Amino acid sequence: MRRFLPLLLIALPAYFQAATVRVKPGDSLQQAIASAHAGDTLEIARGKYEGNFLIDKKLTLRGINRPTLSGAQKGDTIRVTAPDVVLEGLIVRDSGDSLKDQNAGIYIYPGSHRAIVKNCDLSYNLFGLWIEKSNDVLIEGNLITGKREYNSSQRGNGVQLYNTKGARIIANNISFVRDALYVDVSHHAVFKSNKLHHSRYGSHYMNSYYNLWEDNDSYYNRGGLALMEVRDQVVRNNRTWGNSDHGIMLRTMQDSIVENNIIAGNNRGLFIYDVEYVTLKNNLVVDNHVGVHLSAGSTRNQVEGNDFIGNREQVRYVGARDEKWGEKSGNHWSNYLGWDRNGDGIGDVMYEANDMVDRLTWRYPSTKLLLASPAVQALRLVSQQFPVLRVPSVVDPKPRMQPNHKQWRLWHGKHYPGQ
Repeated sequence: MRRFLPLLLIALPAYFQAATVRVKPGDSLQQAIASAHAGDTLEIARGKYEGNFLIDKKLTLRGINRPTLSGAQKGDTIRVTAPDVVLEGLIVRDSGDSLKDQNAGIYIYPGSHRAIVKNCDLSYNLFGLWIEKSNDVLIEGNLITGKREYNSSQRGNGVQLYNTKGARIIANNISFVRDALYVDVSHHAVFKSNKLHHSRYGSHYMNSYYNLWEDNDSYYNRGGLALMEVRDQVVRNNRTWGNSDHGIMLRTMQDSIVENNIIAGNNRGLFIYDVEYVTLKNNLVVDNHVGVHLSAGSTRNQVEGNDFIGNREQVRYVGARDEKWGEKSGNHWSNYLGWDRNGDGIGDVMYEANDMVDRLTWRYPSTKLLLASPAVQALRLVSQQFPVLRVPSVVDPKPRMQPNHKQWRLWHGKHYPGQ
């Protein structure tokens, strides 16, 4: 018997980890959390539970028919300080208002690795989720809304990641916050299939490397996707439309791929500033006021196979020398006036942005009313024949006559409300 005792002692913790504790309205949820053993599951019945709940051990809190946990507008509604905590099927609301204390619906403290927040509603919190120095978290399928009557500067962010690795932010719907996703010093993360809208930025990235941004919708924000001071990003198959400023901002970026995105109906489709060694390919940039705003030494990039269609101003370029795009396969420009005599699908003369007509419309915006007139088209052709009249420009030596995106018309007219 004595020799089996160590095996029994080893098995006992596993036995306790399997316990399920049921919490019903009128019970103290915090007492249930404190009394539970590490590894237990708390099944919380539908009802309202008020308090500021501290989870300091490995637990699963699972809502049954979506119970409400309210922080009574003070502090953090839920504070997680242990690894391997799972929160699922809960309504988490009413955090405090202190930007200084970063009050959140769910605050995941440093060291709370592998936290999972899934299928929860986070509403009327200052910050929806604050995640700090915790790795391999999963945030999936949540509906996150902020304090929408507050001014943007007084709100917190929907999901804030600071100094993390391996986060997966998947299929969340985030709105009416300052920035839907705020990401700082967070690496090897996946941001996929999220809807980010009615906020300042859909996503605000800084100082973060080796991240994937895929299949997200960012719309009706001031800015859609902002990537700043970053490298080694993959940004693909996203849709960013109807934002009052930019669709996608690339600022101080290197060694990244931006491909197969739809950028439609924004004030500026792509804002590219201090960007090098980046591949931009197969993107649809359609019906923006400015298709691409390019400046600050953004060079040595590969820009191939993109469609620039129906933008009021295709490229606004500030630079000291010509910037060549499309040297391998070319891009499509809807305002290209050249011809294709041999029928190979490539224009016989290069496309040139920032010509005399473009500069004229910058200085005198009302001349845009005449852009379709024969006189303005003739002026554009004349300016190409007399180099003394030209300024440095984006040039495409192989402009494609037809777009890759045959369904581009579906993305026409998707502007910010009131614009």
